[in-house]
Amino acid sequence: MKNQYVIAEIGCNHKGDLDIAKEMIKIAAEYCKVDAVKFQKRNNRELLSEEEYNAPHPNPENSYGDTYGAHREALEFTVEQHAELKHACEEWGLVYSTSVWDVTSAKEIISLNPVFIKVPSACNLDFPLLEVLAKDYKGEIHLSVGMTNQTEEDEIVSFFDQYHRCGDLVLYSCTSGYPVAFEDLSLREILRLKEKFGKRVKAIGFSGHHLGIAADIAALTYGATYFERHFTLDRTWKGTDHAASLEPTGMRKLVRDIHNVSKALNNKEKEILDVESVQRKKLKHVRH
Repeated sequence: MKNQYVIAEIGCNHKGDLDIAKEMIKIAAEYCKVDAVKFQKRNNRELLSEEEYNAPHPNPENSYGDTYGAHREALEFTVEQHAELKHACEEWGLVYSTSVWDVTSAKEIISLNPVFIKVPSACNLDFPLLEVLAKDYKGEIHLSVGMTNQTEEDEIVSFFDQYHRCGDLVLYSCTSGYPVAFEDLSLREILRLKEKFGKRVKAIGFSGHHLGIAADIAALTYGATYFERHFTLDRTWKGTDHAASLEPTGMRKLVRDIHNVSKALNNKEKEILDVESVQRKKLKHVRH
């Protein structure tokens, strides 16, 4: 097992504060040792109807505005601010990325030329959005398949195939819930995705919204090579994603365990390893 890749999804957990976002980048790089961080980009007027924009937040205790639209705008960074975040990531040796939720956001983030752009489960059937990425963006396209049936998965992969982009496509096994109960993680879906699409796409990943880090290690043993977890500095902060996020210590342990366990997922190089030879001479009784 090689080349495990861990992404700390900051998403909107920065609370709309650019300084907090930059501090999270620093901690993710310096303390957690992740490979990449990921934000989110939405054009809320494009995504939401007038009625949805002006409706109250369904969970007022988590709202950053008087309406759902105002709440979403409070958590949104401009493309210029995303450029600042990308520069901050580069200063800390991290890969910057963003999930895009609409065509306008996709075009804005493409202009920054990140290493990869993510399509969230909620948007993976937005084919005008997928077309912009397939035609106008040259980097990797990462896509989660939460809330998606198998016929739709086929349609998505075939869509990218017709643009000859499957070699840049990373599919993430995902259950869309916040947080997800362990019995709903359905980790064997990773095996199914590998068997069905493993020879067509770049890689299979695991995007988890569960508690703890044990399930991620199981996902590793099933062959996932990309790991995405929500990241926060404080799980008690206001917002819907914090409860299903890892704090810095948890993210650091996740990175450590993924890399350590990946080293162990191999066959013996020879029947008696060098480390065993010493103990064999000292301890092993061979009787004929």
